[in-house]
Amino acid sequence: MNPALLHSVVQIADDHLILGHRMSEWCGHAPMLEEDLSMPNMALDMIGQARTLYTYAATIENQGRTEDDFAYLRNDREYLNCLLVERPNGDFAHTMLRQLYFAAYMHPFWEAMHKSTDNTLQALSFKAVKEIAYHIRHCGEWIVRLGDGTDESHERINNAVSALHPYTAELFEVDEQRLAGIELGIFPAQAQLRQVWDKTIDQIFHQAKIKVPRTDFNQSGGRKGLHTEDFGLLLSQLQYLQRAYPGSTW
Repeated sequence: MNPALLHSVVQIADDHLILGHRMSEWCGHAPMLEEDLSMPNMALDMIGQARTLYTYAATIENQGRTEDDFAYLRNDREYLNCLLVERPNGDFAHTMLRQLYFAAYMHPFWEAMHKSTDNTLQALSFKAVKEIAYHIRHCGEWIVRLGDGTDESHERINNAVSALHPYTAELFEVDEQRLAGIELGIFPAQAQLRQVWDKTIDQIFHQAKIKVPRTDFNQSGGRKGLHTEDFGLLLSQLQYLQRAYPGSTW
């Protein structure tokens, strides 16, 4: 077993599972029919990638656990997702911005993973990068519409930026396990990803007439299992069926 690889794979899987669950909460509640189709589809992309990553994590660990064990049978402190993805949906502007922030990070990540020394992650990257490119395009277009729209829409997207931007720095944090993977050529350097992320966000914000804020304090802790109160509520919903009816299968 490679503990460092397992740790990082679970981190990435947790990001996708939790954000996929958050996005799925919009199903049937979106502001228009088009979004009631596109948002659950983005959620399915996230959850599908999480499922593949959890399956790979179970293979690395080789202790008999399955993808369902990773998703439904861990306590809150065992989840390693960043705090950004567990933030509540808020209004439509918050949801679109949260998805954009994450997608703008994962797109260059999956592109760089085309050259990963890990064959399983490399293979996953070719499908994932196409899915996440759509997320950037879709959410980016909405950010521009909201920012360059009415006075109310402009105010709402600026409120979302103020609320969510302090959580973005955690995307680029590197712990010892991830650093080991970077040195082995499994994962890309975070500085490389930050450069692309900054460019993507700057371009979209410029079109949306939004200023990229400067933050004096960045929120973090999720990578260490330190989560917000909102995460506990999310987890109680996510895990309800498996906890109430142990051993349930699809």
